[in-house]
Amino acid sequence: MSNDRVLRHVILFRLHEGADADRALELLRSFRPPGTLKWVIERSVDERKGVVIVEDSTFVDEAALDAFRVSPDHAEAVAFMRDNADWTVGDWWE
Repeated sequence: MSNDRVLRHVILFRLHEGADADRALELLRSFRPPGTLKWVIERSVDERKGVVIVEDSTFVDEAALDAFRVSPDHAEAVAFMRDNADWTVGDWWE
């Protein structure tokens, strides 16, 4: 991609019933991956479909996102979320 474009990476984590939302927020907020221009972790105010944690991030390029995906921080987050949530990922160039 062109150097003037960035890679947006958004995940919606829908927590399982009884999952610890505070722990999920704490875990995801405990790091900021290298190569990110934006890293926002918030609990959705709309809980009609359950508790949703939003990860809204912007990476400088695909290599930065790829590096994050193999990092210890990502592995820890995946391990927790695998047991406590279902999620949907959206990635696009902006």
